[in-house]
Amino acid sequence: MITERAVEQWDLELDDLFVAIGHRFRRVELRRRMRDYVRGLLAPVARKNSWQLAEQAGHSTPDGLQHLLAGAKWEPDDIRDDLQEYVADKLGEDDGVLIIDDTGFIKKGTTSAGVQRQYSGTAGRTENCQIGVFAAYATSRGRALVDRELYLPKSWTTDRDRCRAAKIPDVREFATKGELARRMVLRALASPLPIAWVTADSAYGQESRFRRLLEQSGIGYVLAVPKSQFTVGCPRIEGLFAQAPDEAWEKTSCGDGAKGPRVYHWAAVRLPAVAEFDYQGEVPYRMRWALARRSISKPDEIAYYLAYASLETTARELVRIAGSRWAIEECFVRHEAA
Repeated sequence: MITERAVEQWDLELDDLFVAIGHRFRRVELRRRMRDYVRGLLAPVARKNSWQLAEQAGHSTPDGLQHLLAGAKWEPDDIRDDLQEYVADKLGEDDGVLIIDDTGFIKKGTTSAGVQRQYSGTAGRTENCQIGVFAAYATSRGRALVDRELYLPKSWTTDRDRCRAAKIPDVREFATKGELARRMVLRALASPLPIAWVTADSAYGQESRFRRLLEQSGIGYVLAVPKSQFTVGCPRIEGLFAQAPDEAWEKTSCGDGAKGPRVYHWAAVRLPAVAEFDYQGEVPYRMRWALARRSISKPDEIAYYLAYASLETTARELVRIAGSRWAIEECFVRHEAA
């Protein structure tokens, strides 16, 4: 339930944000419509269509909001860049975490860009939906969504007429969710956001190209991987922990959730050093790790991670980064609750 105090806080945040992005709209009425549109998205409106958002804003017709979205000239990517600068100023810390995840938006028709029957992790089943890949930024000061990419299935990118009808540019070609994630990581690293870590679920963690990009960029990561993931010294990561003694597992919280601390048993294994050396060319200064998270109440439920970090990084710090991945789900919940 959204409290009156939360709405007031969002209003203050929106006022600050619109100071940062207002210059992207040349006319006053466009700035006002954008403000009304965003406020409507955050309001407890049953369906986020132009009619109901217009009614929420007190407009007599949806024409103004429809023009804003379909006819007015403004660049969403420019606003994204402004948003990243705004978030860097408000939330930025040197140990900031970039979180990658996708979510589904259930649809009833067939005309929304990218819609088809496909698996939605949000719904936990195959649905007629759109899939968006998102990036969130999290620090001890808060968290915020900072980038997005719409996933376009091949059923769309091979049908240019359908794409044009949905106003998808001809230059847009098929890209996997992993490729979309890599694009967002590169943009974030080029932005003012101070980023020390990246975390994501196994859909991205299992991709060697995704991990290689982060390592080549000098960014630490803690990425979920499936139990069948190959790793150094063992054909399946689960094998590294199959015979781990009881003392190898430490009861640790990976952060607070809606119901309090998220406590699990964790075990960590250092993998062979990465072939990187300090300026004297003597001592490797980056390590790869394998982590396992075991449920306390259901010991058979074990999640696995690959990590990459500096030598001085502790297992507890890796656990904290792994737990920060839930911050993006909290961003999704906040949007959906509105």
